[in-house]
This record gives sequence, structure tokens and C-alpha cells, in this order.
Amino acid sequence: MSLKKSILLITVILLIDQISKIYVKTHFVLHDSVEVFSWFKIYFIENEGMAWGTRISDFVSFISDRTAKTFLTSFRVIAIFGIGYWLYSAIKKRSSKILISAIALIFAGALGNIIDSVFYGVIFNDSHAQIATFLPKEGGYDTLLHGKVVDMLYFPLYKGYLPEWLPFYGGKFFTFFEPVFNIADMAISTGFMMLIVFNKRAFSKKR
Repeated sequence: MSLKKSILLITVILLIDQISKIYVKTHFVLHDSVEVFSWFKIYFIENEGMAWGTRISDFVSFISDRTAKTFLTSFRVIAIFGIGYWLYSAIKKRSSKILISAIALIFAGALGNIIDSVFYGVIFNDSHAQIATFLPKEGGYDTLLHGKVVDMLYFPLYKGYLPEWLPFYGGKFFTFFEPVFNIADMAISTGFMMLIVFNKRAFSKKR
């Protein structure tokens, strides 16, 4: 897979990711939802931390949320350079198409969420009880590196009470699949799944 095709794949994913996020951010109030199907909704939330809303400060109590957010965003920026080098190296070594495609997907997804974390706090105002404005005159809702990642894809495939005989969770209300995510998250997950499922083909050794 050539460098041009990799860049095209990354560009397409980034465009779809950012267009969907900007549309939701500028047309929905926080926690608004639209039912597309009974099992799929557009549900606008914002993620301040890592995957599933986890924060560094949840594990390290002496770090404030803002310091943790700055550290997390800075780490993401550094990590994207590492992923970019991995992609360039794989292309240069003429690695398998699966490996290059997987790295390109991970790179595009990581970059898409980094754009939110770095810039969205500056270029948008708050979405609480109002529809956000792009480049508001009064300024954004936060400073550089403190933006929130926009999530909107929600697939509640099943909702109901679990059987009483189940240990620990019996009788409790359960939703599958509960996490809300975005296109960038899908790209990252797809890339990692490709590396796991097609591991031997992705990392095949030439004679």
C-alpha cells in the first residue's frame, strides 16, 4: 500500500469524523438525541478524558482534572508522531497491506480525537443548554489543550432487566451496547482489530 493511498485513507476518515462532529456540535444541545432506528441513536455527549470517559485523576488522586487533561492531550500529541513514524516505516519497508491499512486507521482516529482535545475548547463555546457556535466572538469554552471530544454514535441494541439467577447482576437493568463513540473511535478500534485478527498476515516475515 503506497504512501498516497495511506494519506487518502487518513484524509477521508478525518473529513468524515470532523464533519460529523462539527455538525453535531453546531446543531445539538448537549445530551440531545435523535432516534435513527430503535437500536441506533445520534446522542450528543462530550468526553473530557480517555476511553469511556475515564480520567487520569480517577487513578491518581493528587492530580487535578485540568492538569490530568493537559497531560493526556500532550501525551496524545506525542503519541501521534510515534504512530506516524510507524506508518512511514511500514510503508518504506513495503510491509503487508493489512498492517499499513491498520496503522493508517489508528493514526486517522487518534488524530481526529486530538483535534477535538487541542482545538475545540478554543473554537467552540459551551453546549450546555444552548447550541454551540463556531468561532464565537466571546471566545471558546476553554483554553488550548482542554477541549472535549465529541461523541454521538449510540447503539442500545438491548435494554432490559437481567434474569434473577445471574450472580452479582441478576435483576439489574442492563443496556448493550452502552458506550457512546465517534468515527475516530471506530477507526482506532477497527485498526486494532485488524492487527489482532490478521496478526500473522499483518506481521508476516519474508524469507
